[in-house]
Amino acid sequence: MEWKVDAFGVFNRKWALLTAGDREKFNTMTVSWGGLGTLWGMDVATVYVKPIRYTHDFMEKSDYFTLSFYPEDCRKALALLGTLSGRDGDKVAKSGLTPEFLEQGVTFREAETTLVCRKIYRQDLDIAAMPEQVVKSFYKTEAPHTMYIGQVVAKLGLKP
Repeated sequence: MEWKVDAFGVFNRKWALLTAGDREKFNTMTVSWGGLGTLWGMDVATVYVKPIRYTHDFMEKSDYFTLSFYPEDCRKALALLGTLSGRDGDKVAKSGLTPEFLEQGVTFREAETTLVCRKIYRQDLDIAAMPEQVVKSFYKTEAPHTMYIGQVVAKLGLKP
């Protein structure tokens, strides 16, 4: 099945949920930075997570993660999941979204499309290699993001 998507807007304008972990314990967060493309002959998704985020721990320990995309009527839930921390309570329950457990990860019933990704690369972003304005805008007080690249091993839903 083919998935037609605005590669430049799917993260920035639509947002997505990045989820890592398993049935016993998982965390999700809203992401607005990311990319879709190819690397080493594979379809890949790239996401960025700051080390202070609770999801970072799950990304470090998990071999798989999911990226799920939603209709506009889920925007409030995504906003909530991007502002509350899973360290402080059950933010998924507060969001009203319904977890769906997959063999290799977790998504949510309300998702239009879910990409199941096998983590193939991770790298902490290097402040020394960034433009000065980026460092001033995003990394004055916090460590830079970790970049994760995942091979897309399954595409579920595939709604526009």
